[in-house]
Amino acid sequence: MPIYSIFAVYFIVWWLVIFMVLPFGVRTHDEQGDVLLGTTESAPANLRLVRKMIITSVISAIIVYGIWYGYVKMGWTAEVLSHISF
Repeated sequence: MPIYSIFAVYFIVWWLVIFMVLPFGVRTHDEQGDVLLGTTESAPANLRLVRKMIITSVISAIIVYGIWYGYVKMGWTAEVLSHISF
C-alpha cells in the first residue's frame, strides 16, 4: 500500500471520527447556567477542541493501522471482501 494511499485513508477516517467524537462531553450554556446576552442557550460552553483532535488522531491511527494490516498482511482486498456472505 503506497504511503499516499495511507495518508488519503487516514484523512478520510480522521474526518469521520471527528464528527463522531465531537458530541461527547459537550455541555451547553444552559446546562452550565451561564447564558450570556447574544448567545444561544444550546451553544457549547466548553468544546475542548484540541483534546478532541488528539483523541480523534489516536483513534484514526488505530483504525488505519487495522486497515493497513488487513490489506498488507492478511491480503484483504475489495474483491476478497465482496465474496464474504453472512
